[in-house]
Amino acid sequence: MNTPELAIVSALLRNAARGEILPRAQSPDPRLKADGTWITDADLAMQTRVQRELAALWPDIPLLGEEMSAAEQQRLMAEQAAAPDGPGLWVLDPLDGTSNFSAGLPVFGPSLAWIRGGRVRLGVVVDVMRDEVFSAALGAGAQLNGQPLRVPQGPPPLPKTIACIDFKRLSAPLATQLAMRPPYASQRSIGSVALDWCWVAAGRFHLYLHGSQGLWDYAAGSLILQEAGGHAQTLGGEAVFNNTLEKRSAVCTGDAGLFAQWVQWLDANSATSG
Repeated sequence: MNTPELAIVSALLRNAARGEILPRAQSPDPRLKADGTWITDADLAMQTRVQRELAALWPDIPLLGEEMSAAEQQRLMAEQAAAPDGPGLWVLDPLDGTSNFSAGLPVFGPSLAWIRGGRVRLGVVVDVMRDEVFSAALGAGAQLNGQPLRVPQGPPPLPKTIACIDFKRLSAPLATQLAMRPPYASQRSIGSVALDWCWVAAGRFHLYLHGSQGLWDYAAGSLILQEAGGHAQTLGGEAVFNNTLEKRSAVCTGDAGLFAQWVQWLDANSATSG
């Protein structure tokens, strides 16, 4: 099999984003989908282009895109899982942060992962407005714009940390505890799950908590954080990636000691499994 190369995939995704997303940023024309989330012409154009260009380079690897039907997504995922020695599967979110994009908030970009043999093997996330390309290959480390990316050493103590948290996807008891007596100094939510993971890897956030995210949201970012030396699990203590389309929670930090403290606090404050 012609194995995908990280540099080629990274350049492909960056160029596609600059060609399909960036020119549409001034007039996004958002529409609501049946599930209540937003979609724009940029989402559709990006998915079409990336699928076409990947197929030209690696014709034996199919692509699962967020904007495909649920039935098609399930079929592709089942075929990949049933053939661990096969070519694998691309998983694409053509525009993570569509709500931001639609509102003119400059935090959004595509996320692309290659899954094979029950593992995420490549991951690329592009921050379009900052022209930052986060990438990783399994066992080969993470990169930011082609330079090695490692989580910073010596994070602040838990009470001094900055957390990235999406409250609306958490259980009511846990969200209440976080709001009433937060263990961190400050909290943010940037509206792009893929970039959430990357910003933890880059040390821009010390803590991360999200209650429910799709495979295309987290696949690439979770590999990038892992390869940068970070730590992650679900609220239930499982690995986040489980080779299914099941929605997953995420508890993350860049530092092992801080991770243990964060998990301990969550376990003691009405966290639910997921």
